[in-house]
Amino acid sequence: MRLLATLFVRDLARSWRSGALWLPVGFYLLVAMLFPFAVGPDPVLLARTGGGMLWVAALLAALLPVDRLFADDARDGTLDQLALRGIGEESVVVARLAAHWLGFALPLLVATLPAAALLNLDGATLARLAIGLAIGTPALAALGVLVAALTLSLRGAGGIVGLLLLPLAVPVLIFGAGYAADAGGAPLKLLAAASLFLVAITPFAAAAALRAGRS
Repeated sequence: MRLLATLFVRDLARSWRSGALWLPVGFYLLVAMLFPFAVGPDPVLLARTGGGMLWVAALLAALLPVDRLFADDARDGTLDQLALRGIGEESVVVARLAAHWLGFALPLLVATLPAAALLNLDGATLARLAIGLAIGTPALAALGVLVAALTLSLRGAGGIVGLLLLPLAVPVLIFGAGYAADAGGAPLKLLAAASLFLVAITPFAAAAALRAGRS
């Protein structure tokens, strides 16, 4: 447990030092600011489509730090040193997943308040959006970690990351946007199930990908 905490703190501190935590938030708010210019200033239209648009922005924001999740550790030999010390790849992935989620999801939830104001979302829609993002962002983080591990050994993986992650994230996007649009409780249950499933399988699948890339 102490090992996981050490890895988690190291990963989160490195993200803070590099400024990678604020890039998704800036992108998220930029989309919220530009969307009214694209569809017009109609407050009714903005309120009806704003929740789904913020889910799309959250998905795209989750892509931004993916290519750096494992690349630096692979380049400087940290992953190899951890393996030589008997630290399982599953532990490394769990710590990276937790740090990645905490790094981009919590600031994103805070940024949802000004984003909702820009899109004229009412209090009920804002509450549903925040609940959906709190439940769905672990799934986005898990997909990011999994795709980063799968593409670690590939050259020019930046473009491939988006091609792999976006189709896999479509169900999460549909369930999250459906709940934000007040489609009932079923989308929230499906979103929670998808998030739980992805978080559960990612440590094992990503660890297998890291071992395969090293062999």
